Amino acid sequence: MDVFTQEKRSEIMRTVRSSKNKSTELKLIEIFKRHHIIGWRRNYPVFGKPDFVFCRKKIALFVDGCFWHGHNCRNTTPSSNKEYWDKKILKNKERDRQVNEHLINLGWTVFRIWECEANKNENEIARNIKIKLETFSS
Repeated sequence: MDVFTQEKRSEIMRTVRSSKNKSTELKLIEIFKRHHIIGWRRNYPVFGKPDFVFCRKKIALFVDGCFWHGHNCRNTTPSSNKEYWDKKILKNKERDRQVNEHLINLGWTVFRIWECEANKNENEIARNIKIKLETFSS
């Protein structure tokens, strides 16, 4: 059972943003700046709407929210309206798979970071991104 009333849960869910999210996109921008990672762009018109792209390297980077994309790090499956949420998250995961496949077929490298990873170990995330940037060339 949910700890919030239906009205409160609806209010909370309405505040969730798909862009400029502090725990995902804005966190990664901070990491880029602190670790001098350059060459990234946001809102670049690429299929699947990656959060960041490195155009010259053809790298599409997504920062996936753990709840919305089905990561089990927090084991937070809603008990109310379970069927709806299970279907929603499954649909998101399938869309992520299709986006990955499509971008790869176009010659892009797809890099996905979980929200929980971005919030745990900044140095490891920065190192992994730098390795990807050094490894893949256009």
